[in-house]
Amino acid sequence: MINNKPTKSDPRTDLFRNAIEHRATWMGLLIDEAKKRGLDTSFAHDAIRRCGCFHGMTKYPRTDDLTEFAPAFANPDVVGVFEMELKEQNEEHLYIDFHYCPLVAAWLKCGLPEEDLPELCDIAMDGDRGIISTFDKFTFDLGKTIAKGDDVCEIRINKVDKK
Repeated sequence: MINNKPTKSDPRTDLFRNAIEHRATWMGLLIDEAKKRGLDTSFAHDAIRRCGCFHGMTKYPRTDDLTEFAPAFANPDVVGVFEMELKEQNEEHLYIDFHYCPLVAAWLKCGLPEEDLPELCDIAMDGDRGIISTFDKFTFDLGKTIAKGDDVCEIRINKVDKK
């Protein structure tokens, strides 16, 4: 059973949440229709990762410094929308727990089966994976997810020396 209820709300946050929900609805219904037609979902993983790579190269500061990257990735609007808790933020780690997910909310509202949500979430997270892949010194790990029924989504970005 998925528990995904926002605990904070204000007009600006609600506006952003509604926009994200709208896009998540598109994504979820497109993938649902593709699956009904017998298509595998690798196209969606690839497309969302490509989008993330584009944003990684154009939207975020080009840096090897996680303390410079963090405020762009977890800006105040995004923190509010996803009810993010910054667990650790320093030169080596950016660890964030998300306590609410508007994408999960959208997928449930439009009637997609709960058992499809982990895959939809994994596809959506390819955007973040794509963003982080554009930084030579950062790695991305996804732990728990609300879409799997966990109480939080765990994002872990680490600075490493890639060889």
